[in-house]
Amino acid sequence: MKIENTNMKSFIALSDIISLMNMSSGFLSIIFSLNHEFSMAAILMIIAIIFDSTDGWVARKINRQDELGFGKNIDSLSDIVSFGVAPAIFLYSCINTTPGIFQIVVTLASLLIVICGVLRLTRYNVIADKIDTHDFIGFPIPGISLVIGSFYLSGLFNPYIAILLSIIISLIMISNIKYPKFDNMPLIAISSILILILILPIDIILFNINIPATLLLLFCLYYLIVNLIKK
Repeated sequence: MKIENTNMKSFIALSDIISLMNMSSGFLSIIFSLNHEFSMAAILMIIAIIFDSTDGWVARKINRQDELGFGKNIDSLSDIVSFGVAPAIFLYSCINTTPGIFQIVVTLASLLIVICGVLRLTRYNVIADKIDTHDFIGFPIPGISLVIGSFYLSGLFNPYIAILLSIIISLIMISNIKYPKFDNMPLIAISSILILILILPIDIILFNINIPATLLLLFCLYYLIVNLIKK
């Protein structure tokens, strides 16, 4: 490859800009977590999922030609920020209040999210064109941001349960358990509406419980557990 062919304009496409929006949402979530503005941090993690769900669709619509794998790499690098580092920092910042053993546990659980996220995305890049399946291998990495974010926004957040969920989901991400891609259109439509309600300043609260966030959390846990049992 000649040096003049390495101009960024030769690589980047509209779908890559959407991937960068995913990464930007994740980065901003980290900033809000560090400032202890956890509701906004959780919402930004969920917004990142919207961008992550859109970039592949856009790439197909514009018939993206990507022989060098630029799009695949920028997608994975964006994902590790939004669905690896962002939920890890969120968990650490949200729970890490008291020095001692519990602080060590939170630190290790947060580190596990990042490690398993990197491992999962690296494995995906290695096997993507070499394995005969349309399913996800291991729990999809955006799921951990959706679970932690919706759990916090639900009003039911418990630090012990959050740590346990993070550890379990991180380990399932690097398993070889098959998780089917989302093709249930009614469920996708309902989930999209719930996410939209969470993003917009619309409060649907009953007994101090955020109903859309709770339903979204239950959908995620259902998807996690049902496919785990099928294994």
